[in-house]
Amino acid sequence: MSVSPLSRRLFLRQAAVSSAAAGLAGCGGISALAPAAPQVYELTPKNTFDASLPKVTWQLLVDMPTANAGIDTDRIAISETQTSLDYFAKVAWVDRAPAMVVGLLVESFENTGKIVSVGRQISGLRANYVLQPEIREFRAERWQGQPYRVRVRIGAKLVRFPQRTIIGGESFERVVEVQGPDFTDVIRAWDDALGGVMKQVVEWTLRTGERDDRAAGRPRR
Repeated sequence: MSVSPLSRRLFLRQAAVSSAAAGLAGCGGISALAPAAPQVYELTPKNTFDASLPKVTWQLLVDMPTANAGIDTDRIAISETQTSLDYFAKVAWVDRAPAMVVGLLVESFENTGKIVSVGRQISGLRANYVLQPEIREFRAERWQGQPYRVRVRIGAKLVRFPQRTIIGGESFERVVEVQGPDFTDVIRAWDDALGGVMKQVVEWTLRTGERDDRAAGRPRR
């Protein structure tokens, strides 16, 4: 029986696919070709604050933090000199660092129990004040002759609305040494460093905003 050229091509193509599949099965299957997914980490909001914080009646929006390109990523950064920036392999944040931090800041404000309403800028909340954060440092450091540590530094401006007047600006930093050999120890130090900075940002914001609000003579609720 004769075989048409088309049938012969289909047969040869199927034979080639079957042979390739058999070869992949022999080295672990198709999944062996896919890169391993990175281990994903997230940090936690702050939930302990100075009990003397004022209970405020105004509303607050938190802008998406600004950051340079080295920070505005989901990759986890490490510096081995003062002028270099690299990233840990096979690990990532759950989101870009600014997006992760803004969510944690909002939760931290809520956890104080001292503010009527707080939300992200995109929430559409009609706020009396807007907090504008800038992430200036967000990295692990392993410099020669120095302890292995994590550094977080956030600048903050508080703006009164609707006048768009800046009523205060400050920079907050915390450095925490890594207390162990595992990567989870790095994440634990990072959580401590960011938590300490967020505590400072939240308390400064509430006190600065309340001072301005009272000076403006807005009626108390």
